[in-house]
Amino acid sequence: MSSLLYRLGRFAYRRRRLVIAAWVLILAASAVAALTLMKPFASRNDIPGTESQRSLDVLRDRFPSADGAEGRIVFRTPNGDRIDAGPARAAVLAATEQAAAVRGVAAAEAPYAAGAVSADHGTAVTALTFAAKRPEDVPASVRDAVAEVAERARGAGLTVELGGEAFVEETAPFGVAELAGLFVTLGVLVFVFRSLRAAVVPLVTALVGVAVGVLLVLAGGHFATMDTSSLTLALMLGLAVGVDYALFIVSRHRDQVRAGMEPAESVGRAVGTAGTAVVFAGATVVIALAALAVVRIPFLTVMGVAAAVTVVVSVLVALTLLPALLGVLGARVASSAIPALRRAADRADGAGRAGRRAAPGARWVGVVTRSRWVVLPLGVAGLALCALPALDLRLGLPKDRSDTTAVRAQRLIDAGFGPGYTAALVVVVQGSPASAMPAAEMLAAKVATLADVASVAKPVPDASGGTVMVGVVPAAGPDSTRTRDLLDDIRHARDPIAGGTRTRIDVTGNTAVDLDVAGRLAAALPVYCLVVMGLAVLLLTVVFRSVVVPVKAALGFLLSVLGALGAVVAVFQWGWASALVGLAGTGPIVSFLPILLIGILFGLAMDYEVFLVSRMREEYTRGRPALDALRVGYGHSAKVVAAAALIMVSVFGSFVLSANVVVKGMGFALAAGVSFDAFVVRMTLVPAVLAVLGARAWWLPRALGRFLPDVDLEGAGLARRLDGPGGGAGAVPTERAHTS
Repeated sequence: MSSLLYRLGRFAYRRRRLVIAAWVLILAASAVAALTLMKPFASRNDIPGTESQRSLDVLRDRFPSADGAEGRIVFRTPNGDRIDAGPARAAVLAATEQAAAVRGVAAAEAPYAAGAVSADHGTAVTALTFAAKRPEDVPASVRDAVAEVAERARGAGLTVELGGEAFVEETAPFGVAELAGLFVTLGVLVFVFRSLRAAVVPLVTALVGVAVGVLLVLAGGHFATMDTSSLTLALMLGLAVGVDYALFIVSRHRDQVRAGMEPAESVGRAVGTAGTAVVFAGATVVIALAALAVVRIPFLTVMGVAAAVTVVVSVLVALTLLPALLGVLGARVASSAIPALRRAADRADGAGRAGRRAAPGARWVGVVTRSRWVVLPLGVAGLALCALPALDLRLGLPKDRSDTTAVRAQRLIDAGFGPGYTAALVVVVQGSPASAMPAAEMLAAKVATLADVASVAKPVPDASGGTVMVGVVPAAGPDSTRTRDLLDDIRHARDPIAGGTRTRIDVTGNTAVDLDVAGRLAAALPVYCLVVMGLAVLLLTVVFRSVVVPVKAALGFLLSVLGALGAVVAVFQWGWASALVGLAGTGPIVSFLPILLIGILFGLAMDYEVFLVSRMREEYTRGRPALDALRVGYGHSAKVVAAAALIMVSVFGSFVLSANVVVKGMGFALAAGVSFDAFVVRMTLVPAVLAVLGARAWWLPRALGRFLPDVDLEGAGLARRLDGPGGGAGAVPTERAHTS
């Protein structure tokens, strides 16, 4: 592979105008496809195969009037006045009539007929059903017209807010706050290269890759239901890996040019060596993301595929557009036009050539390898301590705590009706016209006796009488364990009634769907981990031609992900230092975050493993003793790996500034996970373990060695072909067969 990538790099360098023009055309075509095919983001995600989804489909079929997007107008009187008497009642009824008259509103149900008045008679809710089936399809003009109705009701002295799924405001996937991560990234690149123009190249290629990837994802929204979280994840991950992959190639190329190599040859060799590592690093990320399909939850599959698309595009950009841009710079990539940066680079090179001062990475690996029996237990114990809060992990749907009308409406409802009012469960009874209603009445009576039930609505039949729905309002909110227990209690209570009446009884509603999703995620997590880790260990075995290194990499990842989950629980669930991340309150961790964290972090962890350990293996295959190869390889790679990790942390950390609590949690979890994995596991525990193992780290059974393909990650074959058997001037001769 290294020889193929070497030729690709040289081709892109020589034909740079053609390659750049090709990427401009790809960008333009992606933009046209996105503008032509993209659809509005969805806020409702179906979960095929679950009980709650099956019965939700039945409700949509048998009760079509309830199939439109939902909204609410929430009214509250001041000073404890009654909402159901006098001028307040008249204002509520007038607003309900006006809302019903809005074109695009299918129905508006007055609170007094529906019993939607709070026990203290101070709050009332008008339920709206829109003609559009999905919230994202409700026209802005319709929402604006309802907002005008609410404003007129405020003129009567009422507090009025708009809630429900139709009035939830979607946050932009990328805002001004997230730009801070780009400035930090640029600063890190300038520090690494001591050159502004060299620093700009990885940022430019990453932005091109993200633009193409995101536009393709938007075009793909024509064929799959997608929400803003999918786009945010694709953007976040594409930007981070795009900069990192370019960083590794540019760093190798710049070092070679500063050492005197001709730029065209240097680009070819950089793409052939560091580029090979980029390909396999990207492959591990794509494997981890694509494996989200095993969970069988469509929106998670879409998120994984969307992010994988941007990673694939980022790899292609790094292998083609990046060498072309380096061709535009030529030998100037090795110098800086800014005097202060040029002097800093010259001082660093002079100190290194004179041997006056070892690089920080070389000093650190010396400490770690000498004190390996102390570093190992301390590092493992430290990560285990960080992971302890994960024992209290609670999954659910965290509340939106932003200051929007939908959030304010929810607060009014919680205060007036209790937190369970909008967490209603719906029991669906299916049978014959003669059996469905009696079964529903029996179940309603039984459910009313269960703990944590606030109220049970009167059974409502469909037109045929063969399907009956019963609304159940829990006493606790949708994120409470009490509501989860109530769902289980209802499902246990239905069995004898369903058997005795020969009916089918299911429980659905948004809360039931969310709880079923959490259950499926919990059940799929072990399978997902086995699939991802198994495929990645197999891939790393091919890459490193070692049995021990891939297993060590996977075990180190487990420490990283547990530490990250512990940090998330401590901040987002326990509230430790929550003000520092702009969190207004605590609550459960969003149910899909752990499996998403595992998938993404595993891919990124293997990235750092490949970039760090591949240089060690490169030195070992050229004949250095194992410990020397470890120290030399680490010294070459540590600065770049540390810079790559800082870039990842800054990109992910910038999303912590998002107003969306899901995006905020995802950004924090990934930033914490990358910090633990890069700086504690890869840059500390990995060299300590390899120092303990010595040459045994590169052991591979002879039979397995004959079976596995030789991908030449370290470019030894490429070096022999280009420089002759000696590997070129100053090279250590020939690779040995490290098999037994």
